Amino acid sequence: MDRTVPLAAARMLDFVRATEVGTDGPSGYNVIFGFNQDKLPKPVTQMTIDEVLGAQASWSKRFGSSAAAGYQFMRATLTDLKRELGLRGTEILDEDLQDRLAFHLLKRRGYEAFMAGQISRTEFGKRLAQEWASFPVLASVKGPHRQVARGQSYYTGDPLNKALVSPEEVERVIDEVKELGNAMPAPAPVPIPKPEQTEEPTMPAPIGHNGGPELSPIEQMNKPVQGAKAGFATSGVTGALLYLWSTTEAFPAAWQNDTQAAIALTVVASAFSGLVANFIASYLARDKRFTAPA
Repeated sequence: MDRTVPLAAARMLDFVRATEVGTDGPSGYNVIFGFNQDKLPKPVTQMTIDEVLGAQASWSKRFGSSAAAGYQFMRATLTDLKRELGLRGTEILDEDLQDRLAFHLLKRRGYEAFMAGQISRTEFGKRLAQEWASFPVLASVKGPHRQVARGQSYYTGDPLNKALVSPEEVERVIDEVKELGNAMPAPAPVPIPKPEQTEEPTMPAPIGHNGGPELSPIEQMNKPVQGAKAGFATSGVTGALLYLWSTTEAFPAAWQNDTQAAIALTVVASAFSGLVANFIASYLARDKRFTAPA
């Protein structure tokens, strides 16, 4: 039995195979209607789904029915399963795949609803009889051909189909399946994974910020203005000092009437005062926030 089939469902599927093909052993997976499997070029369990479907097209005429494999899949049923489950048709119809397909049929017929207590044993038995003609109904019901009594096949009236097991046996197995299901521990709830908590990335501080307070637009404009004012003041002071020096006895007399000397002295003084003014202006206009933290 395929490992994906629950234990309780596996018990029912073993019973289905034993009823449909006469055995729940490995050989039952290769049976076709009328036990004509020996006439096939290779066993069903070695054929692909499409190969089985292709072969089934002639079986109704040759053997009387297209029923194939351990669960006696009719051609229409196998075609429907292929479409519904999105199968390619290249899958090998081996024992495990047959079990999975039959389990899907079991669920379509209300297996999960019965196990959950949503439908009765009698209703579940009727649905099983609708899927597998060898199963009897468990109570009188209107079948496709006529009124059917308890113990008869749901398809009574069709000469190919008849019940092959008693309703009491079906009820016993259904009860056993329910007990197996109840005895199995409920699967532990799988917690929904929470998204991992990730820290917000720390954005690098703007150059000159270093954690200090933001400056207002007016404060940002005042910085270069203050620096410029300091620069002009420095130039004025330097000029005044140069003038005062020229009026003292310490000022060389030879430079007083020498135009070239006066020009050179003015250029040197201007350059020096410019350097001092630029330094003071830059210092005052600096971003005071761009300092190393204490």
